[in-house]
Parts: sequence; C-alpha cells; structure tokens
Amino acid sequence: MAVSERVFSCADRVVVAPADDLAAMTTAASVAAEIAAPLLLTGPGAGALVAGEIERLGASSLVTVGDPQPLPAGPARERRPRRSAGVADTLALLAGSESGVPAHRLVDVLQARPPADGPTFVAPRTDPAGALPAAVAASVTGGRLLLADASDLWADDDFGEALRAGDPSLVLLVGLFDGDAVSQAETILSSEPLPGGGWRLLPGRRLVALYGSPLTPSLGVLGEQGPEESVARLRPLVEAYGADGTPTIPAFDLIATVADARPGRDGDYSAETPIDVVRPWVEVAGEAGVYVILDLQPGRTDFLTQARRYEELLRLPHVGLALDPEWRLGPNQVHLRQIGSVDASEVNEVARWLANLVREERLPQKLLLIHQFKPSMITNREAIVTPPELAVVIQMDGQGPLATKYSSYRVITGNRPHPRWWWGWKNFYDEDAPMATPEQVLDLEPVPVFVSFQ
Repeated sequence: MAVSERVFSCADRVVVAPADDLAAMTTAASVAAEIAAPLLLTGPGAGALVAGEIERLGASSLVTVGDPQPLPAGPARERRPRRSAGVADTLALLAGSESGVPAHRLVDVLQARPPADGPTFVAPRTDPAGALPAAVAASVTGGRLLLADASDLWADDDFGEALRAGDPSLVLLVGLFDGDAVSQAETILSSEPLPGGGWRLLPGRRLVALYGSPLTPSLGVLGEQGPEESVARLRPLVEAYGADGTPTIPAFDLIATVADARPGRDGDYSAETPIDVVRPWVEVAGEAGVYVILDLQPGRTDFLTQARRYEELLRLPHVGLALDPEWRLGPNQVHLRQIGSVDASEVNEVARWLANLVREERLPQKLLLIHQFKPSMITNREAIVTPPELAVVIQMDGQGPLATKYSSYRVITGNRPHPRWWWGWKNFYDEDAPMATPEQVLDLEPVPVFVSFQ
C-alpha cells in the first residue's frame, strides 16, 4: 500500500492478488510490470485499505490473479490465470537456494528497464509480499530493486555499496524488516564504510594492531616510529594473520590516557594525551585504511569520564575504544601495588554512551575492547551489555611463557566462544618467551578476532 501511495498518483488499471498465494503474486507482479500498474495484495483485514487505495487511484478496472478477497464493488474485473509465461522462472528465483539461482536475480525477471536515476526500493529476500510490489514499482519508475537480509542490512558489504550507488534521497524500504533496518540504511547512506569495507566490524573480520603511546616509545611498539612508519610496520603482520583467508584489518591500539605514578593536577594518577597529539595518528590511519582504538588507563577516575575527553575523535567511523581495568584504581590505591579492576556496571555506562554516539552520528559498528588477564579484573562480567552498535571484544593481554599465556587464555575464555562478545590475544616482543607465531595464535580455541603487538 505504501509503495502504491508513493509511486502512483493515479492508475486506470490496478493488479490485485492474494498475499498468501505465491504463484498468484508472481503472476500478478509480471502483469503489473508489463502494463505499468500498481500491484495491491489483499488479505484478512485489508479490504477497506485496498478499496480506499483503488478509489484514490481512480481505477476503472481491476486485473485479478488468484482469488483476492475481499474486493470493492464498482471497477470492472479482468481475471488472469494463476500462472503465465515466465512465472515458473520467477518462482524458482524466489525459492533461492532450492533452485540454485541467486535470489537477487529476481530483479532481472521483473524489471522492464535497467536501473536509472529513479528511486531505490529495498525489500527482504525472504518476503515476496514486499519484494514483488517493490519490483513492480522499480520497473514502472525506472528505479532499482535491491534485495537485503531482513535481519541485518550491514551483513552484506556488496548490498551496502549498491545502496550507496543510487540517489540517497530516494530510498524506500518495503516489507518485513527488523527494527534497526531504517537506522542501518541511514548509516550506509551517510557514513563512510569501515577500513576494509562494510559497516559491521564483527563477525567475519580480524583486527591486527600495534599497541603503544605516541609520546612514550617504552610503552609499546606503536610509539617507536611515526604514524606513517607504523602503517608500514603493520602490513606484514596483517598479511601473516590473514593467511587463513579471513579479511584482516590493520589497527592502532593507541594509549590515550597513561597510568601515572604521580597524581597530577586532577589527582587521578592518569596522564591524558592531548587530542592535538592523537589527531595526526587518527588522520593518517583514516587515509591508510587503518582502524584506531583509543585505549584508556584511568587511574582513580572512571572510564566514561575519560572517554568523553575524546568524543570528538570517537565520532569518526574508524575510531573505537578500549578499557584497561589493570589501571583502574580504587580511591586509595596507587599503580603497581595491585592489579586494578572494573565492575560490569561501569563498563555498561561506557557501552551505552558509545552505542548512543553510534546511533546519533549514524556510524558503522564500533569496537569496544576490554583488557583482562585475571578473572578479578572484571567483576560481574556476564552482566556486560553488548548493544548491536558495538563489537565487544575481551582481550587476554597477559605476558610471559607461552604455556602460562595459554593457561590464562583458557581461564579467561572458558575455552569456548561466547554468544555476546569475541576474544582477543596480545603478543609481547620482549616479555613473551617465546612470542606466539601467527599459526599458534590462530590455532587457539576460540580463535581470536583481535591480535595486538606490544
């Protein structure tokens, strides 16, 4: 009904079919495309709506396929057989995997003209009652029909690129989509994709990062050279960790706030790197297709307070966030006398704020990384929320002999995948004995999706 209202100001003939009869609907769609008429589908409770739309269109005759009841009195009727030439092909295409023909070929059967500058209609692959009227409208207007995953528009990178290729002011979603579909479509149309393409970070990818501070080389390899040289240093690591065919994204895990032995002016035992120092790294990374994670070591303040300092950068599509509970102090604690910790409630405050930022700015999914090498570092961990706007990863970032690290990984991960977040691993060039090879890391169970080097 919405398609008819948006596309047709009037119509002399209207094609009508029952929404519960696939054979009738596909025949009706073929007929409607041929005669450039709107396709209306009837069903229980739809009689008044169909009658009102036919009256608005001013139709003098109805072309009916199947038994579309109820129908209004008045317009002349022209019945068409349930099947017509080419309908068997269309039915096979709608069957998708059963026919072995990709469902997106439905466009080739139903569109009378090639794509032009008209509207883009998006319909679910599994909803013929949405796809068929949309295909008719695309044919009549010279527009395009794109078929999508109804549960996740971000699941298919090729779909996203195809959507961006049209006029972003003329996009109509038709059919039964999940609640986030409109927001996801708006993100695709308004935001640049992630490094490596697409708008969903995980699953299906792996990130490989250099870790460190741009101001202190001793804190990690990222600070041992400038941003351009760091990009070059990343390339062979990314190649090695992508050898199994998983799309692998280079990343900077940049320590934005550094645990400090002194309280500092604000008394939080954390030194905040100025945004003007961080920004050149973020800009170089963006140009080079590198993802950036801003890593927080908050001392006696909380993670959200520090995250807000870098909101300007977190509003960029290729910048995520990391929380390091080891350096989260209690009111009377100081660094290196104990291992810090954070409760799930504080992590959730950050997660909700960051997810809201993603929604407000129509950004791709963001990484939220949480470091952990002892169970005590995250209390009530199972209560951590994982909004769909965020890809949450818990990274086992302990150092030492490889056997000890394997043991820590088993303890932290429970030796299994998790239904709500993914797992990460950290390599230390100097402290590990020996440092794990890419083959050893990728042989872990569960397989890490985030690997960093310090």
